[in-house]
Amino acid sequence: MRTLLAAIFLAAASCSPSTTPAPAATAAAPAVPVYSYQVVNTYPHDKTAFTEGLQFIDGAMYESTGMEGSSWLRRYDLATGAVQAEHVIDKQYFGEGSVVLSDKIISLTWKHQKGFIYDRATLAPKGEFTYTGEGWGLTTDGQKVYMSDGTSQIRVLDPATLQETSRIDVTMNGRPVAQLNELEFIKGEIWANVFEADRIVRIDPATGKVNSVVYLANLLSPQDRRGVDVLNGIAYDATGDRIFVTGKYWPKIFEIKLVEPPGAPKPN
Repeated sequence: MRTLLAAIFLAAASCSPSTTPAPAATAAAPAVPVYSYQVVNTYPHDKTAFTEGLQFIDGAMYESTGMEGSSWLRRYDLATGAVQAEHVIDKQYFGEGSVVLSDKIISLTWKHQKGFIYDRATLAPKGEFTYTGEGWGLTTDGQKVYMSDGTSQIRVLDPATLQETSRIDVTMNGRPVAQLNELEFIKGEIWANVFEADRIVRIDPATGKVNSVVYLANLLSPQDRRGVDVLNGIAYDATGDRIFVTGKYWPKIFEIKLVEPPGAPKPN
């Protein structure tokens, strides 16, 4: 969805340290804790992948991508990038976010108001569902499905029917946070990429309030920035307590560890 080359928004840095400081506080800075990061490890990522959905579960990475004519859904080995299963989405659709739900996977399309259901093991199509507006990102807490649509709202879907039951208004310091993109549920919070931004917002699903920000500038080296697009893609390994991030057309997936700002509460 909505492409803008990362050369526009990542041009500020001349190096890619394994640890980067959070931006200095200014009058305009958010009054929420801002975490920086440390790179723990890197893994190969298909540089042709216009990443829209990312999820790590049961030892494998699941990814869905966008662009008409080149959208796909895959399961692959994180360490090697070896593809274990793949479904190529019909070229008329711009693929979007996806999420594993038990023995199936659901995925969105950008503007067709249609989602697809796949067999988790084979990625074979099993069905379809519909929704209004645009489809961007998906995640689940095991009880509900959360869907972003490019606005400041997150839709709550019934996992059995995939019909909308409610919406969460996402705010930071009382102001809406628009262009919420790829989502991941981590330890009671919804983590969301913000389109065309070097940050992730951590959202309390009960209130919609952003309780902290993760600042992810300068992940890519100058060499790796050539031809890339925006930061998008969050995955969490609940078993190993590992966080992974990547971006559209990025050559790497980064495993990161959060670095707390002074006085910030520790992550749950």
